[in-house]
Amino acid sequence: MSRPHVVIVGAGFAGYRAARTLARLTRDRADVTLLNPTDYFLYLPLLPQVAAGSLEARRVTVSLPGTLRGVRMVLGEADHVDLDARTVHYADPEGGIGTLGYDRLVLGVGSVHKLLPVPGIAEHAHGFRGLPEALYLRDHVTRQVELAATEDDPKVCAARCTFVVVGAGYTGTEVAAQMQLLTDRLARRHRLPVRPRWILLDVAPRVLPELAERLSRTADRVLRGRGVDVRMGTSVKEATHDGVLLTDGEFVPSRTLVWCVGVRPDPLVEAVGQPLERGRLIVDPYLRLPGRPEVFACGDAAAVPDLEQPGSFTPMTAQHAWRQGRVAGENVAASLGLGRRRRPYRHRDLGFAVDLGGARAAANPFGVPLSGPAAGAVTRGYHLAALPGNRIRVAADWLLDAVLPRQGVQLGLVRSWSVPLDSASPELPRVPGGPEGKQGRERAAQPPAAGHEPGDHPAPGPVRRTDPPAPGEPADG
Repeated sequence: MSRPHVVIVGAGFAGYRAARTLARLTRDRADVTLLNPTDYFLYLPLLPQVAAGSLEARRVTVSLPGTLRGVRMVLGEADHVDLDARTVHYADPEGGIGTLGYDRLVLGVGSVHKLLPVPGIAEHAHGFRGLPEALYLRDHVTRQVELAATEDDPKVCAARCTFVVVGAGYTGTEVAAQMQLLTDRLARRHRLPVRPRWILLDVAPRVLPELAERLSRTADRVLRGRGVDVRMGTSVKEATHDGVLLTDGEFVPSRTLVWCVGVRPDPLVEAVGQPLERGRLIVDPYLRLPGRPEVFACGDAAAVPDLEQPGSFTPMTAQHAWRQGRVAGENVAASLGLGRRRRPYRHRDLGFAVDLGGARAAANPFGVPLSGPAAGAVTRGYHLAALPGNRIRVAADWLLDAVLPRQGVQLGLVRSWSVPLDSASPELPRVPGGPEGKQGRERAAQPPAAGHEPGDHPAPGPVRRTDPPAPGEPADG
């Protein structure tokens, strides 16, 4: 008798945890296949520190083959799920296509950037969901400071040293806090005549609206104390190459616009053709699709009933995705008769932590509000405990960053046109003449003309992009 086959789509917080749980529970009594565009799990909350240079990029990536023993990894992007035929169709990194049959399916494809109908956003803004975007942002910011140092026109110099972040949720707040420290160091090194200026925008009334007001005030105080221009109740009305027009009518000359306004489920979720709740697949408390007991969904792909607050759904956060992945893995194993009894998803709030760079942070572990060095120690301790790997390397990077100057250099590995904001796969940089990938949801597009951004050059062929729709956590406000 053949062994049952479980296919997991996506290796984010939910998919990775589901795969790890299944590998432990099935113990070679089932075949587990993990389909993912990359061969690593990305620990998103530490991504702002990669952009700021305090962590090396590989520190926040955890090898799938190296940590998921007994799980078969398939590199590729799922572009279609046939629920009736029980198959998943995908495209591999070199344009080939493949099909995976399953007895059980776990959808944990995560989320992508949420776009708003703001003129110029897709063309001039960049997001912060994947490693390529973090590497691009660091290069871009470093380049702007270096160009400003040799600029004769004071207005152009000031524009290059003005950086606008939209979205004051987890990601936007941490990006502004971490990158402000980086640009101050670069400015001193290059003896800039002006201090770099960071502007943080959000339509919400306060920074980190997801957190208690006391923690929000702590983050706001730290940001303003460092010189970050925090503007609540304000957003972007139009983006151009030369700057951004704000909703209050002010035009801010700038060459940098970072888009952190939130996320939406991966386009594959809608393509499944099942009932949705705000773009997420509706599931029961056991994470199963109604009428499809062989299909499970978790993380940002799923609208999971919040049993602690009847009538609502759990938010799209890493904490929920990580826990739901474990429950999904346990329930899949139980459905195959290979594990404990199935159980509904219930959660207990462990609190939140926001790393503001240096020794500063805002945290409320188990509901206890903390700030200053105590919060910084708790936040870093939490990240080390939550990381599935690389703990010693991350701790070593933090130690070295505390005693040695950061390397302010451009690597030139990621160009502007290779990390479009309207991408269905922010974890992958676009390549000239690359494969179509997620068929039916991507289109070919030319890279920007030469001179669109200093230091960037047009690609020699078409670049695939997607049609617009619409530590960090996957969801930001």
